[in-house]
Amino acid sequence: MDQQEKNRLSLIAYKIRLNAITAVYNAGSGHPGGSLSIADILSVLYFKEMNIDPKNPNMENRDRFVLSKGHCAPGLYGALAERGYIPKEDLVTLRKTSSYLEGHPDKNKIAGVDMSSGSLGQGISVANGMALAGKIDNKDYRVYTILGDGEIEEGQVWEAAMFAAHYKLDNLTAFVDYNSLQIDGPITEVMSPEPIADKFDAFGWNVINIDAHDIEQIVSALETAKTVKGKPTVIVAKSVKGKGVSFMENNVSWHGAAPNTEQFEQAEKELKAKIKELEEN
Repeated sequence: MDQQEKNRLSLIAYKIRLNAITAVYNAGSGHPGGSLSIADILSVLYFKEMNIDPKNPNMENRDRFVLSKGHCAPGLYGALAERGYIPKEDLVTLRKTSSYLEGHPDKNKIAGVDMSSGSLGQGISVANGMALAGKIDNKDYRVYTILGDGEIEEGQVWEAAMFAAHYKLDNLTAFVDYNSLQIDGPITEVMSPEPIADKFDAFGWNVINIDAHDIEQIVSALETAKTVKGKPTVIVAKSVKGKGVSFMENNVSWHGAAPNTEQFEQAEKELKAKIKELEEN
């Protein structure tokens, strides 16, 4: 991958972050921290990896994506807006009573959303079903999902992990957004799921460890996943909660809080400065 392509995908990631922060600020509520930490992954998935078409969002052989950590919908909406599924101007309606952009994504209302998610632990189970259906129907689409590291404290995740390995779902790739923080604090203090990579390995998955903010590592991991036969792949992506906004980074208080006007203006300034820098390179 050349530098120009890396810059392009990094630029999109920062635009996704700006979209997410703008949405949460205007809503006065939402989940910015985890939305910012998955922006690079969303950029690679939506702008390089997945076979999708905003003009034909329900095409039969499209790749599927499930945001298992559905509370990070602002990040997903930010990506969908950049990709052309929804109008950017609608982002400011997030969580408004009349808006289709709810606090968790609704597949019945939003083009490009393959599953209504929000109940933690359920997304990966549905992703399993999509992947198994693809196998049964002899389709060549792939299924991607993102889980939170706090989310994998849910027992259902490990039932799903066992299922995916048992049925050899090599068309399934899961990301774990490993930012080490959840709503009540560090994951190691709340209910430690560590060692994450070793657990998935023990459940029969192909495991890849990456830096969630290194575009080249994300792309390489996805390429490797496509070569693995007979088992699903999990990409354990070490990330920074609140990535891209100085006062939000590694700060658990931004798991589910909206910035005030002064904070939003600072966040907007920082993100726009990074966008300008990447546009000039």
